[in-house]
Amino acid sequence: MGVANTPTLIIHSEQDFRCPLEQGQQAFVALKKLGVDTKFVIFPDESHGLSRGGRTGRRIVRLNEIAGWFDKYLK
Repeated sequence: MGVANTPTLIIHSEQDFRCPLEQGQQAFVALKKLGVDTKFVIFPDESHGLSRGGRTGRRIVRLNEIAGWFDKYLK
Protein backbone atom coordinates (compact mmCIF):
# COMPACT_ATOMS: atom_id res chain seq x y z
CA MET A 1 0.00 0.00 0.00
CA GLY A 2 1.28 3.46 -0.92
CA VAL A 3 1.66 6.37 1.41
CA ALA A 4 -0.18 9.62 0.73
CA ASN A 5 2.22 12.47 0.07
CA THR A 6 0.37 14.88 -2.22
CA PRO A 7 -0.27 18.32 -0.70
CA THR A 8 -3.99 18.43 0.01
CA LEU A 9 -6.49 21.25 0.44
CA ILE A 10 -9.64 20.13 2.23
CA ILE A 11 -12.63 22.45 1.91
CA HIS A 12 -15.67 21.66 4.01
CA SER A 13 -18.97 23.25 4.89
CA GLU A 14 -20.13 23.12 8.49
CA GLN A 15 -23.73 22.30 7.51
CA ASP A 16 -22.84 19.62 4.94
CA PHE A 17 -25.01 16.67 5.91
CA ARG A 18 -23.95 14.53 2.91
CA CYS A 19 -20.32 14.52 4.00
CA PRO A 20 -20.15 15.07 7.76
CA LEU A 21 -17.58 17.55 9.04
CA GLU A 22 -15.95 14.75 11.05
CA GLN A 23 -14.92 13.02 7.82
CA GLY A 24 -13.00 16.09 6.70
CA GLN A 25 -11.43 16.42 10.13
CA GLN A 26 -10.35 12.78 10.10
CA ALA A 27 -8.78 13.14 6.65
CA PHE A 28 -6.96 16.29 7.77
CA VAL A 29 -5.56 14.68 10.92
CA ALA A 30 -4.51 11.52 9.07
CA LEU A 31 -2.64 13.49 6.39
CA LYS A 32 -0.97 15.74 8.97
CA LYS A 33 0.21 12.68 10.91
CA LEU A 34 1.76 11.39 7.68
CA GLY A 35 3.60 14.71 7.31
CA VAL A 36 1.62 15.79 4.26
CA ASP A 37 1.28 19.55 3.74
CA THR A 38 -2.45 19.92 4.33
CA LYS A 39 -4.82 22.82 4.86
CA PHE A 40 -8.38 22.51 6.18
CA VAL A 41 -10.83 25.32 5.39
CA ILE A 42 -14.26 25.22 7.06
CA PHE A 43 -17.15 27.42 5.99
CA PRO A 44 -19.68 28.06 8.78
CA ASP A 45 -23.41 27.96 8.05
CA GLU A 46 -22.90 26.57 4.52
CA SER A 47 -24.21 23.37 3.02
CA HIS A 48 -22.93 20.76 0.56
CA GLY A 49 -23.79 23.14 -2.30
CA LEU A 50 -21.45 25.96 -1.27
CA SER A 51 -19.82 26.20 -4.70
CA ARG A 52 -23.18 26.70 -6.41
CA GLY A 53 -25.52 28.25 -3.88
CA GLY A 54 -23.48 29.53 -0.98
CA ARG A 55 -23.20 33.13 0.10
CA THR A 56 -21.39 35.13 -2.56
CA GLY A 57 -18.59 36.27 -0.24
CA ARG A 58 -17.88 32.72 0.88
CA ARG A 59 -17.90 31.43 -2.68
CA ILE A 60 -15.27 34.04 -3.51
CA VAL A 61 -13.18 33.05 -0.47
CA ARG A 62 -13.47 29.39 -1.53
CA LEU A 63 -12.24 30.18 -5.04
CA ASN A 64 -9.38 32.29 -3.66
CA GLU A 65 -8.34 29.40 -1.38
CA ILE A 66 -8.26 27.04 -4.37
CA ALA A 67 -6.38 29.54 -6.56
CA GLY A 68 -3.86 30.19 -3.77
CA TRP A 69 -3.29 26.47 -3.31
CA PHE A 70 -2.74 26.00 -7.05
CA ASP A 71 -0.38 28.99 -7.13
CA LYS A 72 1.63 27.46 -4.31
CA TYR A 73 1.91 23.94 -5.71
CA LEU A 74 1.43 24.11 -9.49
CA LYS A 75 3.74 26.96 -10.44
